[in-house]
Amino acid sequence: MTTFSNMDLNLLRVFAAISDERSLTQAGNRLHLSQPAVSYALGRLRLIFDDPLFVRTRDGMQPTPAAVELAKPISRALRAVHDALSYAEGFEPSRSSRVFRVSMTDVAEMVFLPTVCEQLRLQAPMVQLQVTPMAPEQIAEALRTGQLDFAIGNLPALKASTRHALLFRESYACLTRRRPGLPRRKALQLDEFLAMSHVQVQSTESSHNQVEQSFRSLGVERRVALALPHFSVLPRILAQSDLAATLPLRIAKLFNEERQFVVYALPVEIPQVEVTMHWHEDFENDSGNQWLRQLVVDKLRQYGSRS
Repeated sequence: MTTFSNMDLNLLRVFAAISDERSLTQAGNRLHLSQPAVSYALGRLRLIFDDPLFVRTRDGMQPTPAAVELAKPISRALRAVHDALSYAEGFEPSRSSRVFRVSMTDVAEMVFLPTVCEQLRLQAPMVQLQVTPMAPEQIAEALRTGQLDFAIGNLPALKASTRHALLFRESYACLTRRRPGLPRRKALQLDEFLAMSHVQVQSTESSHNQVEQSFRSLGVERRVALALPHFSVLPRILAQSDLAATLPLRIAKLFNEERQFVVYALPVEIPQVEVTMHWHEDFENDSGNQWLRQLVVDKLRQYGSRS
């Protein structure tokens, strides 16, 4: 019979890692353990709970019904221990070597990371920031389990299940290569906008989908000559063509630092989008989480206040 006194806390960490990763190898990587060590720990867990717990399939290590039932109380127990130790140890930025994991889009990486990384260099030089791109539908669970510490972006679907802070509101603009014959006005007329060939960035972030939905609702049908999955290559594409792109205003200004492009206001009114930072309520009082989210909120709100 299993009792609290003979339970090894590290076994629960192995259980949680296998439950999250569905792979012994990935669980080992996460915990810095060899696969044989993870297999041995799983064997002990199976004896303790008198259940296979995880069964190898083509899709990875799938949990048994018992493992599904155990996942939540074990996760809560580990978070409670983590919170207790964090409270006891506190968080000293200048001495910490903690790894923080954050999900953000390629746009956010280009714009936000330099500012955040510079502050980490100054205030917490040994802290590591690990950027982990993740599908929006997976973020809430990753925040809950601790796979992610934060998510940054336009993520309205997360608001119901996370704690969050508004960083700033973002407008959209049109960007195209500077060349003769372009309008000299700051805003395009609708016919001028529609006469252009466009690049459509098919980002998974909801703000870009929201913009596309706004265009459709207004009956604006652009001629899309190129569709891209992300923004990182966009400046090179626009610099070597007469294509135009609709993108966040601050990104347009960033791309236009050398003045090779023209930034136009859109000919139709597109609602602003909210850029927010999200974390799970279970980590609300974690001192390291509190410190980093305050740093990010302070710096990115300052960034957002710049026109």
